[in-house]
Amino acid sequence: MSELTIRPLQDRVLVEAAAAEEKTAGGIIIPDTAKEKPQRGRIVAVGNGKKDEPLTVKVGDEVLYGKYAGTEITINSKEYLIMRESDIFAIL
Repeated sequence: MSELTIRPLQDRVLVEAAAAEEKTAGGIIIPDTAKEKPQRGRIVAVGNGKKDEPLTVKVGDEVLYGKYAGTEITINSKEYLIMRESDIFAIL
C-alpha cells in the first residue's frame, strides 16, 4: 500500500473496510445488489486525539463499527471511511 497523504484530526480515524461477504455460510453466492455494508475494517490512519482523551486505537488494529458509521471518502481511487473513535465498538 502506498503512503497515505491524509492525517485525521483530533479523535477521528481512517478505516479501510473489509470486503463484503461473497457467499453465505451455506455456499450461496450473494449478488452485488444484496451485499450488506461491512461492519469491520482495519485502521490505516489516526488523529492526535483530544486534549484530555488520548486515542485507544492505533494503525493496523482490526475494528468493529456501526453499520452507518463514518463518512465514505476516496483517496487515490480507494474507498475509506473516516469516523470518530467513539463510532468504533470493539478492537478484534
